[in-house]
Amino acid sequence: MVDLFGGHPDTTHLSDSDVQFLDTTLRDGEQAPGVSLTPSEKADVARELDAVGVDVVEAGSACTGPGERETISRVADLDLDATVTSFARGVEHDVDLALDCGVDGVNLVVPASDRHVEGKVGSTRADVVETTVHLTEYAKEHGLWVEVLGEDGSRADLDFLERLMDAALDAGADRICYCDTVGHATPDRTLDAVSRLAALGPTSTHTHDDLGLAVTNALVSVAAGADLVHATVNGIGERAGNVALEEVAVALDRGYDVETVDLDGLYDLAATVASATGVPLAPNKAVVGENAFTHESGIHTDGTLKDDAMYEPYPPEAVGRERRLVLGKHAGRAGVRAALDEHGVDVTDDELAAVVDQIKTIADRGRRVTDADLLAIADEVQGRERDRPVELLDLTAASGGATPTASVRLSVRGEERVASGVGSGPVDAAVTATREALDLDATLESYHVDAVTGGTDALVTVEVEVTRGDRSVTMGASDADITRASVEAMLDAFNRLLSTGGQVATAET
Repeated sequence: MVDLFGGHPDTTHLSDSDVQFLDTTLRDGEQAPGVSLTPSEKADVARELDAVGVDVVEAGSACTGPGERETISRVADLDLDATVTSFARGVEHDVDLALDCGVDGVNLVVPASDRHVEGKVGSTRADVVETTVHLTEYAKEHGLWVEVLGEDGSRADLDFLERLMDAALDAGADRICYCDTVGHATPDRTLDAVSRLAALGPTSTHTHDDLGLAVTNALVSVAAGADLVHATVNGIGERAGNVALEEVAVALDRGYDVETVDLDGLYDLAATVASATGVPLAPNKAVVGENAFTHESGIHTDGTLKDDAMYEPYPPEAVGRERRLVLGKHAGRAGVRAALDEHGVDVTDDELAAVVDQIKTIADRGRRVTDADLLAIADEVQGRERDRPVELLDLTAASGGATPTASVRLSVRGEERVASGVGSGPVDAAVTATREALDLDATLESYHVDAVTGGTDALVTVEVEVTRGDRSVTMGASDADITRASVEAMLDAFNRLLSTGGQVATAET
């Protein structure tokens, strides 16, 4: 057991292998509203879970349908080091379907609370125990690893939950699981329930975040004797989600010296799941959020420059991240000078003051100040001409036909390039043509028409945010022609990004 409470329970026999993970991103995580993973996406996520050392991967629920069974079979055929399982309801047919998928085991779910025993399945406590014993024996006879989960266990009568799980273990189950199915439990309830189950045999814990207690209850479960934590990457799942794998893994490692998975692969894993599910990472998300290791405040930046650990609980490199010192309205001289030093830009004290003033002015308008913005400001303050590797030579756009088209002629470091594109309108077509000409791996994050002046020669100001790798820049351009303003803004953004170390693909590539 892991001691989270300063003395109890005993930790003398704790080792790195005492706590493992069962990841249910591909089953419980996919049950989040709007999430549907393709077979190839599930396979990719499963491979990454295996690569970071997750011990059990729940690949799905075989009873869902033929498509899901095909997907589970695909994961089962990946030859992972992890045990691959299927969710199975308390019926023999579900076990058969799981067997057909070639999985290593089943997560057999049976009702535990009276609300589920009587209200959901219309059964009795005695019948549930009898069915659980039969299904466990049936699955074991067919060579499956078996985990029995008492659904809604956090609201169950604990005497009955203990009786049910003890019967499962006697029938041959490899382990039992405490389930806080609706995220209802408090830590003291979790401690009581898991302690009683862990005294029976190998116990897992499955916590949800409806009360914001998923991580707390998972850690309390481990303290009470659970040695396997059910989790999802990024905490996705039904309602408020499941406990986040990365948060529990880091909490156990940093707080209690318990190693579970390879932490340095967590960020890439999180990014893969966010991309596949379409559920973006919240900026303030622990461990993997954009702001987790980002500092803007002048006081915090100054402290971090003096001592990396001044305002961080652990180094970002531990979880595959990098520290970022961003510039905004709270930026101080020390942080700005450090950012300029990182790019090899030397400034006098007066120049530094001018740069800081411009950064604050831009930030006060609600704009992000990126590295590219910083370099452009420094160039302006020091009177340097910015390198413009890409220039617009000519632009034509037509929208009179059924399909709007556009063509651009660019100069890329002296090399002339021509490309055309189609789109939903002339602006979309022109942007498509520009990207085609540059063959640059950049993403247009946002597009905004900022202002329009009056009159027949009205000027339109277009603002775009473009990202390339981990760098982004926001640029604006004005013109009487909205299409030209859009392309000029895009090119200014590309030039800023390229001036911070990027390259445009050559004609041969």
